[in-house]
Amino acid sequence: MNADEKEIRELVSTWMKATREGDANTVLGLMADDAKFVVPGQPPFGKEVFAQAANDPSSSSMEIDGDSEILEITVTGEWAFMLSHLTVTVKSGGSVQMIRAGNTLTVLKKISGRWQLFRDANLLVPVQGSSNAT
Repeated sequence: MNADEKEIRELVSTWMKATREGDANTVLGLMADDAKFVVPGQPPFGKEVFAQAANDPSSSSMEIDGDSEILEITVTGEWAFMLSHLTVTVKSGGSVQMIRAGNTLTVLKKISGRWQLFRDANLLVPVQGSSNAT
């Protein structure tokens, strides 16, 4: 594993830890200012919308946990592409409200010497048997 791949894996680990801890500022610091997210059923959105959702007072009672399995990282110059499988569990009041899982394709860009999330497309869908599955 080369230094770039190691740094990208550390970024994912930091992102997941900060998410579990509700540390939105750390998560926001891992993405480029012009980051874009693509999720099913919504138009693409940027860092500002992500920040608003992360800092929404109604989400303060929620606990978010997840697991990210990196399947592939390809680095080419200042760009990297990562394929992973992500599972996200949302709890409120100690009970599971939602579990979603699926593949993600992430584009990272090296900005000022460090890797940042630039584009992220996820295909997370409700997990069968969870309270949000249809």
